[in-house]
Amino acid sequence: MPGFPASPRSFTNANIPIYPDPGHDRTSLKGDEPVEHICPKCSASSKDQPIHCISVSPAPPPYNSVALRTPSPGRLAVPALNVQTSGQWSKPLQPNRPARAFRLDDERRTYVRYRRNAFSPISPQISEQAIGHSRQCQIGLGIPDVPFKPDISPITPGMAEKAGGLFGTSNLAQKFEQKLWTYSASRNVVKRWLMEIISWTLSALCMTGIIIVLCFHQQRPLPRWPLGLTLNALISILAKAASAALLLPVSEALGQLKWNWFKSKNKESKKMWDFELFDNASRGPWGSVVLLFRTKGRSLAALGAAVTIFALAMDPFFQQVVGFPEQWRLQPTIGFIPRATTYISYVAGQYQMDGIGLLEIDQAMSAKAYHYFYDNGTKPVAGTSGNITRPEIPLICPNTNCTWSQYESLGICNRCADITDLLEFGCRSSTLDWIKAPNPTPDQSSWMYPNGTACGWYLKADDTLLMAGYSTDLDTNHTGEVLISRSQPLYDLFTRAPLQGYPAKLNDTRNPISHFVVVSGEDVVQVRQNATPIAHECIISWCVETLHSTISGGDYSENKTDTVYNNTLGADPWTTYEAFDGSDYVGVGFIYRENVTIVGKTGYEYQISNWTHTKILTIFDDIFPSTYTVTNSTGVAETGLRFREYMTTGYRLRNGTYNPFLYDNITAHFDRMVRDFTNIVRSATDSIEMVNGSAFDQVSVVEVRWEWLSLPLCLLVFTLIFLVATIVQSSMEQDVGVWKTSATATLLYGLPDDVRKMFVAVKDNKGTPLANARHARLKWMSGAGWRLSGANAFSPTSPRARRTPPQVTEWD
Repeated sequence: MPGFPASPRSFTNANIPIYPDPGHDRTSLKGDEPVEHICPKCSASSKDQPIHCISVSPAPPPYNSVALRTPSPGRLAVPALNVQTSGQWSKPLQPNRPARAFRLDDERRTYVRYRRNAFSPISPQISEQAIGHSRQCQIGLGIPDVPFKPDISPITPGMAEKAGGLFGTSNLAQKFEQKLWTYSASRNVVKRWLMEIISWTLSALCMTGIIIVLCFHQQRPLPRWPLGLTLNALISILAKAASAALLLPVSEALGQLKWNWFKSKNKESKKMWDFELFDNASRGPWGSVVLLFRTKGRSLAALGAAVTIFALAMDPFFQQVVGFPEQWRLQPTIGFIPRATTYISYVAGQYQMDGIGLLEIDQAMSAKAYHYFYDNGTKPVAGTSGNITRPEIPLICPNTNCTWSQYESLGICNRCADITDLLEFGCRSSTLDWIKAPNPTPDQSSWMYPNGTACGWYLKADDTLLMAGYSTDLDTNHTGEVLISRSQPLYDLFTRAPLQGYPAKLNDTRNPISHFVVVSGEDVVQVRQNATPIAHECIISWCVETLHSTISGGDYSENKTDTVYNNTLGADPWTTYEAFDGSDYVGVGFIYRENVTIVGKTGYEYQISNWTHTKILTIFDDIFPSTYTVTNSTGVAETGLRFREYMTTGYRLRNGTYNPFLYDNITAHFDRMVRDFTNIVRSATDSIEMVNGSAFDQVSVVEVRWEWLSLPLCLLVFTLIFLVATIVQSSMEQDVGVWKTSATATLLYGLPDDVRKMFVAVKDNKGTPLANARHARLKWMSGAGWRLSGANAFSPTSPRARRTPPQVTEWD
């Protein structure tokens, strides 16, 4: 052909028309001007075709120089030339290995084909001029200087795409993957393992964040964050991120170790099945369990497998780190409780008779005393739940728990002492001043008691006082009468003079409200048997109490830590006089002329007026003195309580009543009574002041159980050790790349076709290709690829001799 140099080989019967560009003019071409060749038949530019437009004559040639095969759908079939010459085949130049692509063979199985225009990022870089020159020389069909442009590839964008054809610019994900691929091919160790290092760092940061959050909120109430985010939710999010990020470097390192496993320095080959074991171990815990047994825990991969298995327990361990117990915590609100500094009895106006002012007892305390004089007292006020005690003072507690530090308050106190030693038994003839029905004097100024003999227990005093006993007289109005119990004041009821000859045990308090003795024989039988009775001396007086009060769950409790009395000595504060109505004798009057004053521990002076003091002490005149008797009977229904003995116009008697003074718990009985009296004093709004206290409420707090962080932190440390050890080991392997779990590397360095066919071709029914692969042994050889033990298999990188050139070449 004119214009083209002769081919170095002579062709026989070469009936293949070759169409160069019609407008080609060698003399008009410039050095840098691109050459475009247009096919005259199909009008296609050479820029968009992998080769020049090649067509076969309609009449087939008489020789088999062109072998044509039906192309695959969607692919361009290019007929390969097999030109016979007179000379021998010279050794052709080896073309560059094209990129691999997935194809289906005749049996619909996947295998790898090569593309001319796809290159691995780790393959040597070749310039475009070099590529063009190589193609001109090797695949130019004997036309040395015609330029060659590659095909549009689905992997590498071609000219049509760059011209705004199929896809356009790569998206962010493609750029990111390309960057990672570039890093994996880098010689820098850090860049090769950058994603794994970042992933481990992310896991460490998440665990550090959990620890910081727990340290900040430990022993604090539950935080309240926007959008209802809870502490558990935050820990769960960080824990999930930590566990997920921790598994990535473990998985990638296990994937890398499967390559190192077959490139071990010893000469022993490994089972082909190990490749799948390593691959499964990099995917999850079950494969890790199998790998752990396969390696017997003596390989570096066993550490990664163990980390993968124990990582299953990370979430439960993180959930157990935090507990939320309920604790009492101080609240910003304040509680208030009253303390009494004085007491003023409430009076609804002045009580008068015929224009003369009369003494009126304290009605509030009298109502309380009534239950304790004639019954077993009052019961504490129960709460709504029935098992708690409500306070009977006007306190304020904004929450379910309040505490007040020690404070002082005015109150009424009781003290009792056993005086059994001040009793003596005997039978004496004396005035029977204890009988149920005495007779009044003619002027009704006093009572007329008969004389008689009685046996029993007498109080040691100048006056004869039978405290428990029975009459021995016969044929009298009082025959068979028994004195079961007697309550006697230690002063004269009308003159307020002390009881002469009685050695009082509690005579150390000034301004007592009541001072008395109570003796009880318990029942008629014991009295007639002369059994030793129960005897107490009690004194009720004003006091200053040091208290510590609390409300817990609505239940009020009070602890008395100290008590102060007025122990000073002084003159008798009582003044008595005889009262007359004109010239008629009315009775004896008495006036208490001293105010009550007590100085507390803090130095505060508490005062009660003499008028209030008199109104309260007069209440006890109803029951002190009193006698509890029965005549010729042992039943309670026949008993009678004679009281209000200061009234001489007829005796006062209660039949069949309960007598609280019969039992040994007399001290507790009066303690409850004075506690009710004190509550009345502290409830008087005109004589109290409020004391501030701390309010508490039961809240859920964060309790950190640090021991449950041991497993996640240990896994974090062991993952770092495993990753570093894998990096070091991979760096020491000279002929193994950093391929990790890459599927591309598995395809790129797969078994040669002839070795694969050895496993696929099953000649009997004893096994399958997968079963055959379990028993095969492989070893990765430097520069040679996979070697099958006992077989002469070719490596995918080793050169292969071919007797004839390929008949059909398919390009994408």
